[in-house]
Amino acid sequence: MKSSTLTDYYKNHLSDFRSWDQLSHSEDYIYFTRNLGESISIDETAFSNGELYTIVTNKDGHGKKGTLVAIIRGTKAEDVYKRLKKIPEGKRRKVRNVTLDMAGSMYQIAMRCFPNATQIIDRFHVQKLMSEALQDLRIQYRWQVMEQENDEMKNAKLWGIEYKAKRFDNGDTLKQLLARSRYLLFKTPDKWTESQKKRAEILFSQFDDIKQFYYLTLQLGKIYSSSICHDVARVKLALWFNKVEQWKYPQFNTVINTFKQHYERILNFFDNRLTNASAESFNAKLKGFRASFRGVDDVRFFLFRVAKLYA
Repeated sequence: MKSSTLTDYYKNHLSDFRSWDQLSHSEDYIYFTRNLGESISIDETAFSNGELYTIVTNKDGHGKKGTLVAIIRGTKAEDVYKRLKKIPEGKRRKVRNVTLDMAGSMYQIAMRCFPNATQIIDRFHVQKLMSEALQDLRIQYRWQVMEQENDEMKNAKLWGIEYKAKRFDNGDTLKQLLARSRYLLFKTPDKWTESQKKRAEILFSQFDDIKQFYYLTLQLGKIYSSSICHDVARVKLALWFNKVEQWKYPQFNTVINTFKQHYERILNFFDNRLTNASAESFNAKLKGFRASFRGVDDVRFFLFRVAKLYA
């Protein structure tokens, strides 16, 4: 029997999909009031064709039954609020903590739907922004080196001589060095392989600013990893801001300005150290489930299966 035939039989005969009480609106939203807890996460994901959905999960569910609170089509605050307000206000006011990213829509959703909750910016998104700025600097140098190499090759051709790019002790050219350094910049030095240690040594000798920003990125991680209180974190982050700002690099100034816009919500992490890791883990499960479906042709049936597993 074909798998598609078996799936169709389960969908239409074995399961209670056709009598599901949320079937009529499932393509736009599903919600499970009983799963709303004191600490929740709000995140977004795409099921198919880049269509975004807002997902609300209960941290106490630990990625199992009771985890899923709501899945709502779209990320526009007004639309999500209209769906979430179907959950009784009394239940929504009992939420004490919401972890989320720095998107303005997520802030509006949390503020309007869960007015008594403390908003906590996930540390992953804070550190990711700094890492992205570091990678942007590496890529910026790589484009400059590529342009310089193209000019040198053109000149060599004009003079009728063979062009040979300079190679470092590990065999990399400068262009290759910048291209191959991507992954080592995401790691801490103790996790570098021997070849990455050598490559990092050469990279940092050629680009001191990449070295300085790499270690500033590590310092940010250490602030988060330290068992410090809200007020101590405020001071440590302010000092870290100063170190980054003194370089006056546009992409890193943007990072700092973004952090300052969300400063209090970033600092809320240090009160109870809640993260959005549970939401990211749940998204990974959804992606795995989607892969087992080989895509999502029928969104309603997909959400029915998700609800059976996680709601």
